[in-house]
Amino acid sequence: MAAATLTATPAQARPALVADAPPSPVILALDLGTTTGWALRTADRTVVSGTVSFRSSRYDGGGMRYVRFRSWLDQLDEDAGPLTEIHYEEVRRHLGTDAAHVHGGFLAILTAWAEQRGIAYQGVPVGTIKRHVTGKGNADKAAVIAAVRARGFKPADDNEADAIALLLWAIETRGGVR
Repeated sequence: MAAATLTATPAQARPALVADAPPSPVILALDLGTTTGWALRTADRTVVSGTVSFRSSRYDGGGMRYVRFRSWLDQLDEDAGPLTEIHYEEVRRHLGTDAAHVHGGFLAILTAWAEQRGIAYQGVPVGTIKRHVTGKGNADKAAVIAAVRARGFKPADDNEADAIALLLWAIETRGGVR
């Protein structure tokens, strides 16, 4: 994982409600991209978040970003896991062909990785996430960042804010069940 730059920004801690409560599911929320935003709720209900860069260097082969992404997932599962469920931002429209290809590559690695481990995963439409956190399905990046900050988090950028918003959606709707 040395090639991936991990910048973790501790988010708001969520202490256990009852001292003897059973462990909570370990939930990972991802805003996939060259700079991937992530947010994680651990078994003790602590929430942490950050970003990780999978930018290729000029010496990398075309698949190295995906090799690093898979290694990062392995390390995250080992350190915080085992992961119980993964939610990712389901992007239906990209601004460019390269962005679409990169997103598709990350999505393929993520879903195959989760399948191999029996981890439940779900794509959540961008509008659903924005509506949940801001009240508007077409909110801009600044509104999402402001809404996440209003809930006590301190995202470094829009990637981390999107991942936190997705994690809040996953926790508060139980993955869309309610």
